[in-house]
Amino acid sequence: MIKLTRRAGLMLPLGLMAACAAQPEMLPPADPTGRAEPEMRALLDSLQSLRGKPIETLSPAEARLQPGMADAVKARLRQLGRPVAPRPVPVVQDIEIPGNGGPLAARVYIPAEPPRAGQPARPLMPLIVYYHGGGFVIGSLDAYDASARALAMESQAVVIAVHYRQAPENKFPAAHEDAYVAYRWALQNAAQFGADLTRVAVVGESAGGNLAINVAMAARESRAPLPVAMGLIYPVAGTDMTTPSYQANANAKPLNAAMMRWFMGHYTSLPAEAQDTRLNVYGRAELTGLPKAIIITAGIDPLQSDGMLLAQRLQASGVSVVAQDYPTVTHEFFGVDPTLLATAGAAQRFMAGELRSAFALPAPAVVAPVATRRGR
Repeated sequence: MIKLTRRAGLMLPLGLMAACAAQPEMLPPADPTGRAEPEMRALLDSLQSLRGKPIETLSPAEARLQPGMADAVKARLRQLGRPVAPRPVPVVQDIEIPGNGGPLAARVYIPAEPPRAGQPARPLMPLIVYYHGGGFVIGSLDAYDASARALAMESQAVVIAVHYRQAPENKFPAAHEDAYVAYRWALQNAAQFGADLTRVAVVGESAGGNLAINVAMAARESRAPLPVAMGLIYPVAGTDMTTPSYQANANAKPLNAAMMRWFMGHYTSLPAEAQDTRLNVYGRAELTGLPKAIIITAGIDPLQSDGMLLAQRLQASGVSVVAQDYPTVTHEFFGVDPTLLATAGAAQRFMAGELRSAFALPAPAVVAPVATRRGR
């Protein structure tokens, strides 16, 4: 900005003084890495235009009010003069699931209209139990509504998207407990939604990806029915924040390393909890006997290494793994409208295709691990 002495300022014409005072605020780059593809960059520009504050500088209550990628998608659609209505799904229903700490909000997506009177019942559809992201602190069913809609329509499966208790009001392992309670409820109540309890997958994004694999591990340990597959979308799979992707994407948007430290600090009560097998999954968890893992990572994301390291550990443990990295997009890209981001559509189709393949196979048997290392 041009600096003026008081005397020089008095000598300027009023119009020029107003122009100097009205200079626009200098904003940091929307894509600090410079690696985002053009469509992703346009979305990051839209997100920046919403003037959200850095999450890591806020209280959790303030952070939950900040704009996210779903808001950026709507802003971009409006900029292009296009409608912002969500992807149509024939049946969308808000419900509540009994939880340990009280009712859990959930939303059911059914990709087919119910049969009319006199019509034969439709065949049972597969079921996906979906967990949203947000670092165990923020995030909501609404913020991740587009992901659930895409999964339902692309997979032709009933989706039950589950909310869970969040930190710091509810510390670790509250979200993990809620996720497993919701999975068991979904198995017991699948029929009322026209779903087949023998063809159930768990899918999650970011923190939700961590919850999804933990649900499978908890089912294995309790000898409950296993999901046929785990869809892990840029999962929080470890607590080492010095990995290559944390270093390369320390200042990335919409997720950076400082935010991840903020999330973990609010979810855990003690530093030692970061080494619990439920959080440090690729570092300490026993992974044998788990169902097929479908892993999606983004190149411009501190969590890219988490997904890759988890894939390696799962494969070494004898688990079937299919993984796909999308190098020119960021965290939160998965649920973006494919007409705005073709890479999001590719990722949605990849996940759905792998889920459909898993649904077509016999349900996995429960295989107890040789020895578990659950806990600290």
